[in-house]
Amino acid sequence: MRLEVRSLFITLLALAVTSAIPSQAQDKQLNSGGAVFVMTNNADRNEIISFRRASDGSLQRDRRFATGGRGTGGLTDPLESQGSLTLSQDHRWLFAVNGGSGEVSVFFVQGSRLVLTDKATSGGSEPNAVAQFGNLVYVLNVGGSSNVVGFRLNEEGQLHRIANSIRFFGTNNSEAASLAFSSDGRFLIATERATNNIDVFLVQRDGTLVSAAVNHSATPGVFAATFIPNGPAVVSETGPAGGNNASTISSYLIGADGALAPVSLGVPTLGNANCWNAVTPDGRFVYVSNAGSASIAGFAVTNTGALSPIGGTVVGTNPAGATNLDIAISADGKFLYTLNSGDGSIGFFAIQPDGTLNNLGETGNLPKTAGLNGIAAL
Repeated sequence: MRLEVRSLFITLLALAVTSAIPSQAQDKQLNSGGAVFVMTNNADRNEIISFRRASDGSLQRDRRFATGGRGTGGLTDPLESQGSLTLSQDHRWLFAVNGGSGEVSVFFVQGSRLVLTDKATSGGSEPNAVAQFGNLVYVLNVGGSSNVVGFRLNEEGQLHRIANSIRFFGTNNSEAASLAFSSDGRFLIATERATNNIDVFLVQRDGTLVSAAVNHSATPGVFAATFIPNGPAVVSETGPAGGNNASTISSYLIGADGALAPVSLGVPTLGNANCWNAVTPDGRFVYVSNAGSASIAGFAVTNTGALSPIGGTVVGTNPAGATNLDIAISADGKFLYTLNSGDGSIGFFAIQPDGTLNNLGETGNLPKTAGLNGIAAL
């Protein structure tokens, strides 16, 4: 009798979760309004704070959603990564790392509302970034023997680990900081801050990876990497230790063997602590977050993938001490948002046709220097 009751409970639970996930056609209607998500990274109870986005880019706080895991806690940028909160390409799913409990949570996205569909162990220690392409999901684990681990995502939003998918970096405590798939899904790129390396993995048909082609960056301070749609990789660099306004950004083409060929190398961002970057959906512009200078630098992308500074390069400024850690662009490409850990706010800007930014102010009323990490926008 007890077994029958348990079986009935599991069946009803599965039906409840499935019924909360509408069809692709319903998705389009549910996600017609914009939203912004921020992760608390709280050590006791990690949560996602959601905001509804109006047509003018302004945000209205909605509610909090528990990830079911624990963050790492801390004060300012404890995860030291880009991609700790990642939206899927189709905006149906939101992935959040639980660095303190070694897990990844998956949410189904309904506008600014979230439904938790799974929580899976990350396959390593202290996950700090997630990358997704189709139904393939990889997690970056920075703690201990740093590694990446692969999963398949099913239609119910559940992760299933891929056998023999774990790949280790060349050194323990590599301080790996970001993870991204190329636009065609052929390559997975990761950055190592400790070694200043950019690792490129070839993705095989079964979802596993060919051992990394290790590219040592000629530009110091490698941090975040992402891809321009149908274009090269873009890497943010903090610059040499002790440098003033020494941060840079570079773009690279990837060869068939995973070797990187520079297109633009070490282009100045005219700020400090450029650790994060974001690309507009149409691939025309790249923006970087100079956290140490409370500024945003902007670059136009040429047909060759070269980066051309927009105007005076610095196109947006947050209040002094904002410490704009992370950066996200809305799915329609109209607005840019920064996670300002220092003053507990979200800075928001309207993206103009020429790539310049119109500062629309700050919002959010978030806790200051409280370990916030990760921002995503749709």
